[in-house]
Amino acid sequence: MSMIRRSVFKNIIRALDRQAAVALLGPRQVGKTTLAHEIGRPFVYLDLESKKDRDKISDPVLFCQKNEDKLIILDEVQKTPALFEELRGIIDEGRRKGLGTGRFLILGSASIDLLKQSSETLAGRIEYIDLNPINVFEIPESDQDKLWFRGGFPGSLLAKTDADSFALRQNFIKTYLERDIPALGFKIPADTLERLWSMLAHDQGGQLNNAKLATNLQLSAPTVSNYIGLLKDLLLVRKLPPFHSNLGKRLVKSPKIYIRDSGLLHALLGIYTFNDLLGHPIVGKSFEGFVIENILSAIPSYVKASFYRTTQGAEIDLLLELGGSHGTWAIEIKKGYAPMIEKGFYVALDDIQPKKAFVVYGGKDRYPKSSNLEIISLSELIQELYHLFPDT
Repeated sequence: MSMIRRSVFKNIIRALDRQAAVALLGPRQVGKTTLAHEIGRPFVYLDLESKKDRDKISDPVLFCQKNEDKLIILDEVQKTPALFEELRGIIDEGRRKGLGTGRFLILGSASIDLLKQSSETLAGRIEYIDLNPINVFEIPESDQDKLWFRGGFPGSLLAKTDADSFALRQNFIKTYLERDIPALGFKIPADTLERLWSMLAHDQGGQLNNAKLATNLQLSAPTVSNYIGLLKDLLLVRKLPPFHSNLGKRLVKSPKIYIRDSGLLHALLGIYTFNDLLGHPIVGKSFEGFVIENILSAIPSYVKASFYRTTQGAEIDLLLELGGSHGTWAIEIKKGYAPMIEKGFYVALDDIQPKKAFVVYGGKDRYPKSSNLEIISLSELIQELYHLFPDT
């Protein structure tokens, strides 16, 4: 088990010792089920996509009474949202009997926002942990380009060939469009959502413009906003908010939008080989999104992440408000091996005055660019963040 997976694993164990229920959230095929089966305590596992397993828990109270001595793992829990109300009573009754913690491990392929019933019904009884796709700290540095090209879903990353990896990612996209989203009760034409998803891929790292997307799709702007919100809740796209401050600067207000997994981005764009990626216009923004996702997977959820851009052109790709003595870190992202830093970045540094500033680039050497700016590889920056937050 890699260091990051071990860290998530430890967090699950600690959370189970604190709470009656723990929810492990991440997109499909990211490895939640595999990790859950390694918990190391007696358990009973139910896949709620399976009618057979749903039938087993048709009487939740009776099922849980029969398995009070085991951890109950409930996979794909978003398929049965009504179960949360039952779990509330079961947990409260268990507390009265001295069964206070470590009773349920809930696996879900959606964000907390989409699992609103758990947030509301199980308030004070559940803790949430994110499981992200594999990141650069979990692989040899020599495999970083493969991770960038294929993405961090284990099946895609570990496929025998690029062709196999591409086919797996295409099937992943098709499954979401044709099965998973309709199964959640959303009646959205698959071809419409696929077109939107592809449009977002073509505009990777761009500022979100719902009105423009709506015109192209012949939909209303609120409808497009709702569809993007669904992809966000399914942990497939990220809206990176703009930095807000009282600096007296005119800042842009629209978020930037990213396909979270770089492998899915490349599948949506029909990029079949790594050489094709290197020659594609999206290569810079693809690397930018890849770096951002890796960084955000290495920090706690309470860290505020944003980008900085003024209407005059001052810009920082990623700001991390780490809190406490760590202060704010400014991060610029450049794919090349000899990164050229634009004037707008230096202007933005003067505006923000971060505690640390870095340029993440495609090389391996680490060196100072100026007294307050370092050139650094993604792997080294992830390592620095991991040492700041070893339990992330």
